[in-house]
Amino acid sequence: MDEEINGLYDDNGNKINPDLIPVPSLCIICKSYEETDWEENMLCNLNRFDQRNSKDFKCGAYEKK
Repeated sequence: MDEEINGLYDDNGNKINPDLIPVPSLCIICKSYEETDWEENMLCNLNRFDQRNSKDFKCGAYEKK
């Protein structure tokens, strides 16, 4: 059995497709948006995924471009 262990997963072990995570407008004007650093991208994706159903998006790492 081939098991893929790389990628992002939710708390239930389901693989997260980062292309399907909504991108709030705050992220678009953040200097970390589309950063080339994979670690930074992972943290941003997880933060956005965790808040995907929230009306008010908050990010403690936000820095204006």
